[in-house]
Amino acid sequence: MSKLQSGIAGGRHWRLPALLLALTLAGAAPAGAAVTSVKPSQALVTLLRAHEARSGPGVRTAAIGVVPATTPITGERTTLPVLARRGHWLKVMLPGRPNGHEGWILKGATRSSVTPWHIVVDTSQRHVTLYLAGKRVRILEAVVGKPSTPTPTGEFFIEESVALRATDVGAPFALALSARSNVLQEFDGGPGQIALHGLDNVGGTPGTAVSHGCVRLSDQAMRWLVARVGPGVPVTITR
Repeated sequence: MSKLQSGIAGGRHWRLPALLLALTLAGAAPAGAAVTSVKPSQALVTLLRAHEARSGPGVRTAAIGVVPATTPITGERTTLPVLARRGHWLKVMLPGRPNGHEGWILKGATRSSVTPWHIVVDTSQRHVTLYLAGKRVRILEAVVGKPSTPTPTGEFFIEESVALRATDVGAPFALALSARSNVLQEFDGGPGQIALHGLDNVGGTPGTAVSHGCVRLSDQAMRWLVARVGPGVPVTITR
């Protein structure tokens, strides 16, 4: 198993509760919320087969690991943000540890698309901002990581959208991110993966920092989100 593969949730047998439960969208925009500049769109690529990621745009560069064609929880197609193009090669963001790592894959056996959505999580203000085509459309309060297990900062993306059972922690939905906890290498049998998810069976008061690193969202906000965003959508987390 490659380093890249071993950093991804442990396959389909990984339990849903292993998502670190944390962001909570709920309510109106906080007063004086800052406006962050984001790109109006993000190029994406969906894998139609597993791809080997390399350190540069060429077969003679170092191999980083194999990116699976499907995601570990839902089995949907892996979708990655595209950062650059060079000939038949694409520079993409990769999931798992280390946070924010990148690699080059061949363009063959992929499908291109574009998303106008961008999510920005401000951990100091404890709110989440949704952007559409570069314009702010919604801001909601959030529960973020407590000081001992802070929500990691950086540039990430949504790996997959997970419909949870009513009895699951974080129901009704979770948006599993490419981010991993910088403190917890393992959490409840999983890889310390960060997610945006609901409040069911976990609770939390919006505007507080009490989670293990994830972002807990109100049920209403999560339903609104999953109807609009999906795999590949960029997520910026700031402090």
